[in-house]
Amino acid sequence: MPQTLSATSMVTPCGFSPHLHSSGEQGGLIFQDGNLSSASLDALIQHLIPTTDYYPEKAYIFTFLLSSRLFIEPHELLARVCHQCIEQQRLDEPVLDKARVRKFGPKLLQLLAEWTETFPYDFQEEKMVGHLKDMIRRIAPCDEERLSHIGPEEFVQAFVHKDSLDSTKSCFSEQNKTNNLEAYVKWFNRLCYLVATEICMPAKKKQRAQVIEFFIDVARECFNIGNFNSLMAIISGMNMSPVSRLKKTWSKVKTAKFFILEHQMDPTGNFYNYRTALRGAAHRSLTAHSNREKIVIPFFSLLIKDIYFLNEGCANRLPNGHVNFEKFLELAKQVGEFITWKQVECPFEQDPNITHYLHTAPIFTEDGLYLASYESESPENQVEKERWKSLSGCHSHPEASRLPGLMVPLPLQAESQATVLPQIFVKLT
Repeated sequence: MPQTLSATSMVTPCGFSPHLHSSGEQGGLIFQDGNLSSASLDALIQHLIPTTDYYPEKAYIFTFLLSSRLFIEPHELLARVCHQCIEQQRLDEPVLDKARVRKFGPKLLQLLAEWTETFPYDFQEEKMVGHLKDMIRRIAPCDEERLSHIGPEEFVQAFVHKDSLDSTKSCFSEQNKTNNLEAYVKWFNRLCYLVATEICMPAKKKQRAQVIEFFIDVARECFNIGNFNSLMAIISGMNMSPVSRLKKTWSKVKTAKFFILEHQMDPTGNFYNYRTALRGAAHRSLTAHSNREKIVIPFFSLLIKDIYFLNEGCANRLPNGHVNFEKFLELAKQVGEFITWKQVECPFEQDPNITHYLHTAPIFTEDGLYLASYESESPENQVEKERWKSLSGCHSHPEASRLPGLMVPLPLQAESQATVLPQIFVKLT
């Protein structure tokens, strides 16, 4: 059979790392004349497992997966591979080293893909599928929050249950088909709370004012680049009640630039100002000569809302039973424009330290934000006093108290560096 012949052709006499030794032992593997001649089962399994800087040769993968079933059941082998990957890459820790896992993850997925393609019947067992799902779940969060991962079908998938053209078939929406779309919304929410946390965290009024001014500069650069999603997240974070109530802090801030940015994202008139700016950015993208000028990242929640109302406002089928293709042309226009924008190659470098900070810095819950805010500037009315009393009495966990060293220090405080963070936001898309 063609697949068997193809796999067999990979197994050549010099197929197993002949450059390591002509003869001898390395890592429990015995080499003879450049060929792997013997090893313990444990060593063979370890040799199968990829790392951040190692991937087994195809010939070895095929040979070992083919013969290993003589010594160990496939589901037991996969269980051991997964267990060792979890231990070696520390995938069970509360906070992952996402930079490392991003290097390791694609190699593990490649190994699992080769296994499923070459020996698909191994995965008929429920245990195999369970291990597979567990590993994907563990490494998937390291690539979440990426705009570039969102497929056009996710926008439609979110509404597919509304009108199935064939009611005898199960709806696709029973399967989770919108993970990437949901993850990017979560990224927006995380950025809101991260901004609010960084502002509420410092004990001194001057420091809080400096953080606010820093994020204003970051937001302005987001607008200049064309990243309206991060711009709105920052503005939303600064407008959260625990932040906006810090009147003494805001009195020390030069707010003119902030008010201009707020005006651009004002929801009045169905976000008229934003939509005007978005059209300008889209036109610039069409005529641009550099990738920097082509960047357009829309306010994502509003884009989803627009598509939702387009779907709700127009029937999928006309009274005569015909498919309302005019509606779908408009849907394709909106989604197609988004796909064009997300395919622009990012021209910016990615700073791993800042990226790590954005993904892993602890953020306060809403209660934690209020408590930090009240500790910074005392409650001004009876409602705030009662809330502070309630929060002080029932929140003893670290999130709800200002502890030295809890937060990762903001890596960029200088105004001259405020252009770097928006570039990282774009890189994360």
